[in-house]
Amino acid sequence: MTRKTKRAIFILIFSEFLVCLGISLVIPVMPFLKTELHLSATDMGIMNALFALAQFVASPLIGRLSDKIGRKPVLTVGLLLYMVSEVLFALTNYLWVFDISRLIGGLSAAMVVPTAMALASDITTKRQRAKVIGWLSAAFSGGLILGPGIGGILAGISYKTPFWVAGALGLLSAIVLIALLPSDAENKRVVEEPEQAKTTAHPMSRAFWTLPIIILFTMILVSSFGLQGFESIYSIYVNEVFNFSLSNIALVLTLNGLISLFLQVALFDTMVSKWGERWVIRLCFFLAAICTIWITQAHTKLEVMVATLIIFSAFDLLRPAITTLLTKASESDQGLINGLNMSLTSIGNIVGPIMSGMLLDWNTHVPYLVVAVFLIVSYLMAFLLKQPGKQQSTVN
Repeated sequence: MTRKTKRAIFILIFSEFLVCLGISLVIPVMPFLKTELHLSATDMGIMNALFALAQFVASPLIGRLSDKIGRKPVLTVGLLLYMVSEVLFALTNYLWVFDISRLIGGLSAAMVVPTAMALASDITTKRQRAKVIGWLSAAFSGGLILGPGIGGILAGISYKTPFWVAGALGLLSAIVLIALLPSDAENKRVVEEPEQAKTTAHPMSRAFWTLPIIILFTMILVSSFGLQGFESIYSIYVNEVFNFSLSNIALVLTLNGLISLFLQVALFDTMVSKWGERWVIRLCFFLAAICTIWITQAHTKLEVMVATLIIFSAFDLLRPAITTLLTKASESDQGLINGLNMSLTSIGNIVGPIMSGMLLDWNTHVPYLVVAVFLIVSYLMAFLLKQPGKQQSTVN
């Protein structure tokens, strides 16, 4: 791996972490926004779903765009939009402006997350890819999980402080990316090697839609529904059911973020090399389903914290495992593949928060029982999964 490639990967990791940090900063302040502005859980669910709606609409279009005009311009605009989203959220106390902010944030995430994954696929070999995607997924998950903890700490100053800080970091990240990320022409020169020169079927052709790819995309849709159904109401649920304070929420989510980062950076590549992505996917779905049920039956804060650590760790290993299999399924049009990945994830992200918010207004435990059902379905689907292509190194 060349020096330019390493620098590009570092910048991608930083950018992806930053965007996902901003996505999740809102989580610890949700129960307090809900109380202060007299909102319902459904209102909060819709606010989260609008973020996903923007991702859903924009992701496949932006994936194609990045394949045509290059990754760097798309990443730059995405980071600038991220800054606008965070600053707008900090400036207002009106629900409709919060909603607009989250729409802009969803567009930003659609531009940054799949494009970063596509660029990583462009500049790495198949042998390097699981490790690099593990790092990017660690940044993705680390931002999502550390965001609530950092947001909770900063909210001790003011509940708007996290968003001002995120906006400033967004501007800084855009400047760093413009100045230091190699041009698309340089990145293409890095990747020119025999294994990358292979051609595959056009992504919209029947030949592209093999059974492994269909199952992988279906699993992304089903699992994202369950994941967001769990994550979107977590802070509200534990606040109302177990009397978690802002500091309790910040503690458990920060601790979980550190554990998840360790698992992804230090262990993910080893687990994939030794057991294969399919084994990791099955284990993660199983643990997430069992511990989600456990939370609904828990009696102490400690039980909830332990179950939460297991659930989020499982989710954060699941993302890179599925993504790695997808990038191995086709060597061309990585922008489109990752765009479809994000788009299908967004469908689950749209429906999950709204469903959980509405169910939470009705009954506190029902949302998580429904989530458990979807995780069990995903676990069973994992046994239908066959390795795409002819990659034998991760097949057991």
